[in-house]
Amino acid sequence: MDASPETLVDFHTHSHFSDGVLSPAALVERARTRRVGTLALTDHDTTAGLAEARAACAAAQIHFVPGVELSAQWRGQTIHIVGLQVDESHAGFLSHLDAVLQRRQERLREIGERLEKRARLPGRELAARAAIATAPTRLHLARLLVEGGHARDTQEAFDRWLNRDKAGHVPAEWPALTAAMTVLRDSGAIAVLAHPHRYRLSSGQLRELTAAFAQEGGAALEASMAGMSPNDADRIASLCRRFKLHASMGSDFHDPAVPWNPLGRWLKLASGLEPVTNCLPEPRR
Repeated sequence: MDASPETLVDFHTHSHFSDGVLSPAALVERARTRRVGTLALTDHDTTAGLAEARAACAAAQIHFVPGVELSAQWRGQTIHIVGLQVDESHAGFLSHLDAVLQRRQERLREIGERLEKRARLPGRELAARAAIATAPTRLHLARLLVEGGHARDTQEAFDRWLNRDKAGHVPAEWPALTAAMTVLRDSGAIAVLAHPHRYRLSSGQLRELTAAFAQEGGAALEASMAGMSPNDADRIASLCRRFKLHASMGSDFHDPAVPWNPLGRWLKLASGLEPVTNCLPEPRR
């Protein structure tokens, strides 16, 4: 990929305003060196980094797409919906984000309490430090558990302390899929079902989720992502065709220390798929 003269796109990235490690400006600079020509910042449940990313993209001559990644639930399963071309001034959209961020803070405090009582870890202190983030996530807490010597890496932190049936597990309580889709639709955003191949759903359940997503006005599925197997790519491409959805491309980039997940994806897609770029307004010249 590095040797390709083609510019790349990336419609799924994270900064330190959620659970990424780079500032929006540093993220944009990294995208520039990767020859990414169109970039969306899609932090979890917050638009706090969009102004900085927009300014950095303008300076780097990168087409910027304001975005967000909303947390939602469908039949008890946590799912994520990327919103592209979001309206940062829409009152209903901002109210939705505020409510979700409040729930994130509450969940983190609950996790800290459980780690304190059940595992005799300094859970309250760790949760308070993690809560400083604009959109705190369990990954923030996992990193602090590693830093404190309570796990070798973030995966072990989840496996040992945070996942289901572990001392610090607190079930997520996100808005329903219909609520998240409504706020995106009402605010004029383009809705993309994030990483559908990662959900622990049967093939039939994934079809039902995709059908519900499409019925609510969904525009695209993430069909081109780093680490996606050929079998998964074929499955998602088939769903795009079946439900007449566009295909989105993204890295889900969080950390430059993760070498297999570089910024940027090609626009090349399987036969019959329309890129999500066709849903976006033309870049201003």
